[in-house]
Amino acid sequence: MNTTHTPDPTDTADSTARRFDSICVIFNPHSTGNAPALAGQLRDQLTQDLPYRPEIRMLPTAHAGHAVDLAKEAAGTPNALVVSVSGDGGYNEVVNGVMAAESSDTVCAVLAAGNANDHQRTTARQPLAQAIAEGQVRRMDLLHLSTGNHPGAHALYAHSYIGFGLTPVVAIDMEKGNKGALKEMVSVVRTFAQFRPFRIQHPDGTRTKIDSLVFANIPQMAKVATLSEAEDRPADGRFEVILFEHAAKWRVLLKAARAATTGLGEQPSVTRYEFTALKPMPYQLDGEVRSVPAHTTVRVESAPSALTVIG
Repeated sequence: MNTTHTPDPTDTADSTARRFDSICVIFNPHSTGNAPALAGQLRDQLTQDLPYRPEIRMLPTAHAGHAVDLAKEAAGTPNALVVSVSGDGGYNEVVNGVMAAESSDTVCAVLAAGNANDHQRTTARQPLAQAIAEGQVRRMDLLHLSTGNHPGAHALYAHSYIGFGLTPVVAIDMEKGNKGALKEMVSVVRTFAQFRPFRIQHPDGTRTKIDSLVFANIPQMAKVATLSEAEDRPADGRFEVILFEHAAKWRVLLKAARAATTGLGEQPSVTRYEFTALKPMPYQLDGEVRSVPAHTTVRVESAPSALTVIG
């Protein structure tokens, strides 16, 4: 994403309306939100409004990670639409399942049913049921993350962002209790007070002590933080790098306040970024927390126009 968006044919709707043979709706039946109700409403609306009759399959998840398998299986059916009724983390599983299937014609969509819903909030162009009825699909970039120092290193995709440092540490602490505005605030304050920076090494051998390092495919995250002035259409083959080198806590607080109000302004955009984690390091992938061990090479690359989406 550049700060000045250049029209790209992959970022525009196809001239022919897409009609799907199957629509698979993936949701968590035990969601603390309203995912089951929203999934049912979408099914009913599509049954009523679509001018054709695709097979609509309701696919509840049974455990963490199950959406990856369900999406991969759904993508094995020709001309399929896979809808994730979830937050950013659930949609990440669906995206990774579809990418693992290596399907050439599967389309993805998300119906927001989570906490932050950053991806849907920053990229949606119209209500999902209406978009499916109109059938205009488009391509978007993904972030490709590989961790490891050997061929075949572990690889994952992110649709919105990958964050190292303070971002996942705060998320880990928040997950220890129930989410809620007051509890989130208390978690952030407590974690920030105890936070210690991480050291990373760049390919040229230089080392940097960081408070936060975020790779962003969208301009906003965590509902209120504006990371950059980039366009909200992630389809130019680049992503933003938001790096906070270690500084006094009051300086970090000022940057956080700026992100939540006026935004952080223009940030560097690249196609690839690599570093080595010198100690075990947590990271957040579209809201889901993972970790890399010490002395692990981390590579983030743009996967241009990797995913076909609607909505």
